Amino acid sequence: MARVSDEELHQLAGELGELLRSRNWMLATAESCTGGWVGQLITALPGSSLWYERGFITYANAAKIEMLGVPAATIDEHGAVSEQTASAMAAGALAHSHAQAALAISGIAGPGGGTRQKPVGLVCYGWALADGTVMSSTCRLDGDREEIRSRAVAAALRGLIELINAT
Repeated sequence: MARVSDEELHQLAGELGELLRSRNWMLATAESCTGGWVGQLITALPGSSLWYERGFITYANAAKIEMLGVPAATIDEHGAVSEQTASAMAAGALAHSHAQAALAISGIAGPGGGTRQKPVGLVCYGWALADGTVMSSTCRLDGDREEIRSRAVAAALRGLIELINAT
C-alpha cells in the first residue's frame, strides 16, 4: 500500500478547516504515533490560525497523563493504544484548550512494538466536541511506518469531518 498523497491530506485538512470556520469553531489535536503530523499539515494551510487552536504531541504515557489528564488507570487497564485512551486524549485536548472540536490518534506505527494482541498497524482514534460528544474507533492499517502514519492522519481527519457533519 502506498502512503496517502500530500494532495489528499491537504484536501482533507482544508475540508475540515472550512467546516470548522463555518461554525466558528476551533480545533485542538492530541497526537501520539503521528508525532504532530496533523498539526503540521493544518498549519501549512494559509488562514489555519482562524480555526486551529493548539496541538499536543503526547508520545509518552506520562505526557498523556500530565498534558491531557488521561487517567493513569485508563492506560494501565486498556493500554496507550486503545479506544478508551484515544477518547480520553480527545476529551483532554478539549478540556485543556479553548477549542470546540478535538481529535486524537494513538497507535503502533512499527516496525517494532507490536504484540499478538496489539499488532503493528493498530491505530485508535478519539474525537470530541464541546457539546460532550465523544466518539472512538480502531482500525488496522497495513504498510510501513510512513504508510501507517499517513493513513492514520487521513482517517483521523475524515472521522472528525463525519462527526461534525452528523451534528
